[in-house]
Amino acid sequence: MTTAKKETQLLHLVFGGELESLDGVAFRDPSKLDIVGIFQDNDSALAAWKAKAHSTVDNAHMRYFVVHLHRLLDPDHEAL
Repeated sequence: MTTAKKETQLLHLVFGGELESLDGVAFRDPSKLDIVGIFQDNDSALAAWKAKAHSTVDNAHMRYFVVHLHRLLDPDHEAL
């Protein structure tokens, strides 16, 4: 009988929106945030972030972020 090692789930949220100024991270209208999605690993989250960031390159105030949800859900767990 083979025992498969269960991988730790490392969820990442990708979202963005238009910033009030280039000096901070306050959004102009939080009700219009673009929730790209929740991804199961860092590589897929970065790919989604990169695609959205490149698609909005003409708007200097538009920013996208990757949030490491797994760190918020389990802050005492060691980072991988």
